[in-house]
Amino acid sequence: MQKNLKVLQLGKFYPITGGVEKVMYDLMTGLSEQGVDCDMLCALAGKGKLIKNVNEHARLVACRTWRKVAATMISPEMIFILRKICREYDVIHVHHPDPMACLALFCSGYKGKVILHWHSDIQKQKVLLRFYRPLQSWLIKRADKIVGTSPVYLSESPFLKGVQQKTVCVPIGIEPVCPEENRVKQIEERYPDKKIVFSLGRLVPYKGFRYLAEAARYLDDSYVILIGGTGPLKEELQAQIEREGLQGKVELLGRVSDEELPGYYGACRVFCLSSVQKTEAFGIVQIEAMSCGKPVVATRIPHSGVAWVNEHGFSGLDVEPENARLLAEAIACIAEKDEVYREYAAHAEQRYRELFTKECMIEKCLNIYREVWMK
Repeated sequence: MQKNLKVLQLGKFYPITGGVEKVMYDLMTGLSEQGVDCDMLCALAGKGKLIKNVNEHARLVACRTWRKVAATMISPEMIFILRKICREYDVIHVHHPDPMACLALFCSGYKGKVILHWHSDIQKQKVLLRFYRPLQSWLIKRADKIVGTSPVYLSESPFLKGVQQKTVCVPIGIEPVCPEENRVKQIEERYPDKKIVFSLGRLVPYKGFRYLAEAARYLDDSYVILIGGTGPLKEELQAQIEREGLQGKVELLGRVSDEELPGYYGACRVFCLSSVQKTEAFGIVQIEAMSCGKPVVATRIPHSGVAWVNEHGFSGLDVEPENARLLAEAIACIAEKDEVYREYAAHAEQRYRELFTKECMIEKCLNIYREVWMK
C-alpha cells in the first residue's frame, strides 16, 4: 500500500454521544495509530468550533452549528470546509444517516472515492425523508462501496435493494470492557443474593423498557432488573414500577458514568436488550456485554441486525419483541443453571472476539479503502 493514503471520516457530531460517532472516532484513531492519515469532519454539538490534532496522523474538525433540527445538526460551515479540503483525501468515508454530511459531500465537487457507511435507515422523520430522498439516492449511487453493520440490515433495507453488488458487511468493533473487581463487588453487595439483569439505553419508546420492567412480574425474587440511562420516559417507567408493585425488583439507575459502567457489566448475570423497533439497528451494548463474557437476551426485530449480533442459542437467546413473558423465560433459561450459564457466557465472549473487536473493524475498513483506491 502506498504510504500517502489519506482518509476523511465525514458525518454526525462531536462530542461522542452515540454509536455512529463512536465508530467514526474509533476508525480515525485506529487507522492513524497504524500510520494511515485519517481525519474526521463533523458538526459540533455545542457553541463555537473545534480543531484538535489527535496525533500526528489524525485531526478532528468539528464545525459551527446553527441548531439541531430533526436529529440533524445544521452546519453550513461543514459545506464550506469540505469544499475547501476535500481534494486532500483519497477516500471520504461518509456515515449515514446524516443529511448534513450528505449535502456537504454533494456540494463539495469531490471526485475521489466514496465509502458509504449505512448504519441505519431513516426511521422517524418520514415527512422530511420525502425531501431528502433524492439526495440520499444520489449518495447511494455515488458510493463506490456501501458498508453495513450486519448482513441482515444490508440485505433487507428497502433503500439498498438495487445496489447489493457493492455492499459489504463490517460489524461494529469495540475495545473490550474491563470491569474493576472492586466496583463489581460494590454493586454485588448493593444487591446481595440477587441475579442481576442489566440493561442500558435512552429511556425512549423504541428501547422497549416497559416490557423489560413488566418481565420482572414473571421472575422470582432472586432477580433484580437494573436499567441504566436517562430520557423522556423516566417518570412513566417509574410510575409503572410503582403501579405494578415492582419496587425492589426493577430499579432505574439514571445516568451511568463511564467509570461506573464496566462494574455493572461485570456484576450482571445477564444483559438484556429489549428494543422493539428497527431504529435499533445493531445494539453496541450487546457486544460490550459479550466482551465481559455476559450472555445476552435480545429481541428479533424484523429487518434489524440486533438478533444477528446475538446468535440465538450460542451467545444468548432472542425472543419476539413486545413480549414481557418471553423476555423473563429467556432470562431464566440462561441464568438458572450454572452449567448452562457458563456455556452461554463462554460463547458470548468467543463471539465478541471473533467478530466484534475494534481491530477487526479497522482491518476490514482498511482493506476496503485499499480495494477502492487501487481501482
